[in-house]
Amino acid sequence: MIAAIIRASIANRVIMLAIAAMIAVAGIWAIRETPVDAIPDLSDVQVIVRTPYAGQAPQVVEDQVTFPIATAMLAVPGASDVRGFSFFGDSYVYIVFEDGTDLYWARTRVLEYLGQIAANLPEDVSPQLGPDATGVGWIYQYALIDRTGNHDLAQLRALQDWFLKYELQTVDGVSEVATIGGMVKQYQVVVDPNKLRAYDITLAQIRGAIQAANRETGGSVIEMGEAEFMVRSTGYVDELADLAKAPLMVNDRGAPLTLGDVADIRLGPEMRRGVGEFGGEGDAVGGVVILRWGGNALAAIKAVEARIGELRSSLPEGVEIVTTYDRSGVIERAIDNLQTKLTEEFIVVVLVCAAFLLHLRSSLVILFSLPLGIAAAFIIMKLQGVNANIMSLGGIAIAIGAMVDAAIVMIEAMHRRLEHEKLTAENRWRIVGECASEVGPALFFSLAIITVSFLPVFVLESQEGRLFKPLAFTKTYAMAAAAILSITLVPVLMGYFVRGRILAENKNPLNRIVIWLYRPFLDAAVAWPWATTILAGVLVASMWWPLQRIGTEFMPALNEGDFLYMPTLYPGVSIGKAREVLQQSDRLIATVPEVKTVHGKLGRADTATDPAPLTMIETTIQLKPRAEWREGMTMDRIRDELDQAVQIPGVTNVWIQPIKNRIDMLATGIKTPVGVKITGADLGVIEKIGIEVENAVAGIDGTASAYAERPVGGRFIEIDVDREAAARFMMSVRDIQDVVQTAIGGMQVSESVEGLERFPINLRYPQDWRNSPERLRELPVVTPSGAHIPLGALAEVSVVDGPGMIRSENARRTGFVFIDITGRDLGGYVDEARRTVAEKVQLPPGYSIAWSGQYEYIERMQERLKLVAPATLLIITLMLFMAFNRVIEVGIILAALPVALAGGVWFLWYLDFDMSVAVIVGFIALAGVAVETAIVMLLYLNLAWEKRKKLAAAEVRSLTVVDVEEVVFEGALLRVRPKVMTVATIFAGLIPIMYGDGTGSEIMQRIAAPMVGGMATATLLTLFVIPAIFTIWKRLALSRVNRELSTATPDIKGAVQPAE
Repeated sequence: MIAAIIRASIANRVIMLAIAAMIAVAGIWAIRETPVDAIPDLSDVQVIVRTPYAGQAPQVVEDQVTFPIATAMLAVPGASDVRGFSFFGDSYVYIVFEDGTDLYWARTRVLEYLGQIAANLPEDVSPQLGPDATGVGWIYQYALIDRTGNHDLAQLRALQDWFLKYELQTVDGVSEVATIGGMVKQYQVVVDPNKLRAYDITLAQIRGAIQAANRETGGSVIEMGEAEFMVRSTGYVDELADLAKAPLMVNDRGAPLTLGDVADIRLGPEMRRGVGEFGGEGDAVGGVVILRWGGNALAAIKAVEARIGELRSSLPEGVEIVTTYDRSGVIERAIDNLQTKLTEEFIVVVLVCAAFLLHLRSSLVILFSLPLGIAAAFIIMKLQGVNANIMSLGGIAIAIGAMVDAAIVMIEAMHRRLEHEKLTAENRWRIVGECASEVGPALFFSLAIITVSFLPVFVLESQEGRLFKPLAFTKTYAMAAAAILSITLVPVLMGYFVRGRILAENKNPLNRIVIWLYRPFLDAAVAWPWATTILAGVLVASMWWPLQRIGTEFMPALNEGDFLYMPTLYPGVSIGKAREVLQQSDRLIATVPEVKTVHGKLGRADTATDPAPLTMIETTIQLKPRAEWREGMTMDRIRDELDQAVQIPGVTNVWIQPIKNRIDMLATGIKTPVGVKITGADLGVIEKIGIEVENAVAGIDGTASAYAERPVGGRFIEIDVDREAAARFMMSVRDIQDVVQTAIGGMQVSESVEGLERFPINLRYPQDWRNSPERLRELPVVTPSGAHIPLGALAEVSVVDGPGMIRSENARRTGFVFIDITGRDLGGYVDEARRTVAEKVQLPPGYSIAWSGQYEYIERMQERLKLVAPATLLIITLMLFMAFNRVIEVGIILAALPVALAGGVWFLWYLDFDMSVAVIVGFIALAGVAVETAIVMLLYLNLAWEKRKKLAAAEVRSLTVVDVEEVVFEGALLRVRPKVMTVATIFAGLIPIMYGDGTGSEIMQRIAAPMVGGMATATLLTLFVIPAIFTIWKRLALSRVNRELSTATPDIKGAVQPAE
């Protein structure tokens, strides 16, 4: 069948060239149009439900909002995890869906289930769906700075909220623009309780008066003078005097009592749960641009920057926008690095071919066919919607060396043929067809095996699946394209380009050197085949030693070029003190010379994608370009210097990289590489267990920091209503709580409309009436009879401890212990930590511990690979049977796998790399390539053997041991050029990856390392062990073969039979 395809392609060569031109044009289109990002989007499909519940304590939010929503969401089809967060005044519920769920379908189902429980929620509480984005979508961050001091924080916040935000949200690919920090202008109505008592006015009357004084309405239309006039009555509050004139009552003398008579009306800041800080200089207003799920990050950032450029002229004088985080830098560096590597590989591969063949036109076959294979991969990438990123381009990078193997062997076969037969116009296409058909089928199968051997990567799931599937897709597409081109286009190109003066193989100095070096070792291998085979076995057994010393990790860190500083403060800290710590740490960070900008965030940004408590600081540190760093500085050294610079008592330092952190937070809710989730019913017990775990792991080697959340660290003034006392005054619990909510907490009673801007109007008592439990007890409460009695007569006011934030997973309360590790592999650390915690921490009934963070992925990956590794082997074995139809040959080729594996393991140990998903993907890639080189050797040995059998049959003689050795020398030594060329091109494709240091190199090196080490030992196996095993096999089979030859019809078949 393969030979028939080769003949048909040669017969229709014009059509082949036309198809090739079409692939080239489509490939250029695909390369230009494919979306670009740094790494694949690793975020889970998730829907966020955010429910503001102003002024309410976390326990109230948990009981009345988070728990009802979380329990309802557990029943949503496809939901795998439901995480709840109850903060002061806010509830967040994250519903994480199974892989492959369509986000917009998931959002509609969540809305449907929300509709069912809306009636169970408190009045005035309305759950909102978060943006169609995730925390990983934080692609761009900026700060609004006014160095002239002409604009205060409220004006800058209004500029951000009512102008910049909406302008940037119109940019294609942007889901949301969230505000960080600043102050929201608020109309504050501070009523005097003594005056309320004197005039016998209740808070409810004041609330009604404010709402009645702030409204507009229409009065339909009237007709005058044949024209229509629309009637409008204005009445929005737009200054303090408007509120002051709001009437409350008219006294006996007919004089009005207005709001200004009983209240102090002023402008002030709204209470906030998030602070922005820039460069250690003080409060700053900022914004974060959040990418729509599945969007093109680079295109969105470029569009945002262009829009900001247009808007600069519209900003007030003195106000500037400073970029504090820009993901396009890491994207462009990663893509540029890989494009450079691809170009280097391409040039090196072509040079290797030219050096061995010393024929420029033959190299043109590779020069044309290789880009077409890459173009075909890009076309399918574009159609499938796979981004161009480190992983997808890396798939092409590790495939390049193997993609040209078939073309090399075919060209070499034709060169050898042309040494004995002159090329003419009449016989050219016949020779091309015969040469390609001779080696084509085996080569097609070898490339197909490389293609198929990567299929197990497709069974990886969750984060590791999303990370490596793009690489698996592109490598599979590139190898499949190379396999198809090798039997269609390559023979046609050979016919056009392989002509002119062909230098004989024995006249090429490079080939002569290779043969001179190879001959003595091959002599030894053939002379002592058993010893050679046993040596290979010893090499395989020797890998046990380095395997014991290689650690495990989920993924090597991607060098993003930026840092995120995420310390956690102790719970119950005031916003004023936390802000002070934020400014202090930012100022210290800015002292490191490599730091370009420092943008700190305390608490949460105004978005559902940021469920941060007030104790969490997130400081984005943008570094200067590498060229401006001091001599010898690396990311690790900068991190160490930052860690030394920022030493604040009571603050645990955590330094991570932005994308990596957001992915981890999203997937497991843990912001460090290792975390412990403690689940149970009582937050106090959870906290106690957490502190025990923290103390247990603190002494383990490799622990950089360990911090157990203090869920019960909040401080509360609790007002417990005395029902009997309240009943005596005909007051319900609700009546008293209304006073607490409005007078103490402050209630937003209305909203002023000023042009396109909206500002809240707040009603509350003066601060000196509510600044201590003693003053709260004296608060006047108006009874239905009109009597004014102190709050202390109706309720007990006390100071208690309680939860500052409540987390839950699948409606079970959860506490976290965050563990940051350094100088140690992840898997080994967690194994030791688990043992230590199991020995030292006793769990009460109903409580459980789960190890989380990246460790979760490692465990899941290992479970998967137990199924995947045998499946890979089975697929390769099956395809080898299709190619060779003999058990022994399949066995010889499969022997290449453990030998290649040994080389890969030793090389990993030498480089001090841990075993990670990237390394395992490298081993999967190695399996296919190692098998391919073994196939090429066996192909030539079989061709030489069949030739010798035919010769013996023609001479009517028996085969001897000498014949076997001569066959090995003919198949191995005299045909060493194509074998060395295939290995050399594979190495040429991998070496540029191994010795790069650009963005993304960390991951690519881990994929390339097993392939480089494995190919070194696989090459030794191909050149020496396979000839030795072949010698043993054929010596043992001599008597059978001679019997067959002595019969009348000798069974002479090709080593690799094309399936017609």
